Amino acid sequence: MQQTLVPVLEQAGVVPVIVVDKVSDALPLAQALVEGGLNVLEVTLRTEAALAAVEEIAKHLPDAYVGTGTVLTAEDIRRSVDAGATFMVSPGATEALLDAADNTKVPLLPGASNPSEVMRLLERGYHYQKFFPAEAAGGIPMLKSIGGPLGKVKFCPTGGISPKNASDYLGLSNVVCVGGSWMVAPKLVAEKNWAEITRLAREASLLKG
Repeated sequence: MQQTLVPVLEQAGVVPVIVVDKVSDALPLAQALVEGGLNVLEVTLRTEAALAAVEEIAKHLPDAYVGTGTVLTAEDIRRSVDAGATFMVSPGATEALLDAADNTKVPLLPGASNPSEVMRLLERGYHYQKFFPAEAAGGIPMLKSIGGPLGKVKFCPTGGISPKNASDYLGLSNVVCVGGSWMVAPKLVAEKNWAEITRLAREASLLKG
């Protein structure tokens, strides 16, 4: 179920976690990120503009992989698919959410924060998972600890990731990419400072080696 997502995550390195308040900002923001070397973009479903933003990016920026984040319900999955998302990300997982994901071809990256949650998702066939909230859930020490017994799972840690610790996370054998929002700070978006976003994205793209 995650086959199409694997190569996307493996080449991503850093995935910008984006909050879009204005649809008009979506395309120039995405273009700035892609120009900086980050082409896997997660648009969180936290604003009314989010789905329209995904549609805009999916329609006009073929070089980008645009997905939805903060996917919480079966309805979120349906709306994500309709908007043209190429992947979906959830902070956790419920049986209803996983059942809905089973009925779509758009892959889901479900969230887990402890070994029991990781095991439950692994039973459902999810070998790639979001580790959230990464820093609050134990961060690098936690991922190192569960890497042995749960070595079949690769993670995308998100939550508290910054330029100061991103490389350390990416250096772990069970981390495939990280999610962060420092390169898309609300102030930069509000100021339409696309050049600075591109600069930060370029720096972030170098972290993946």
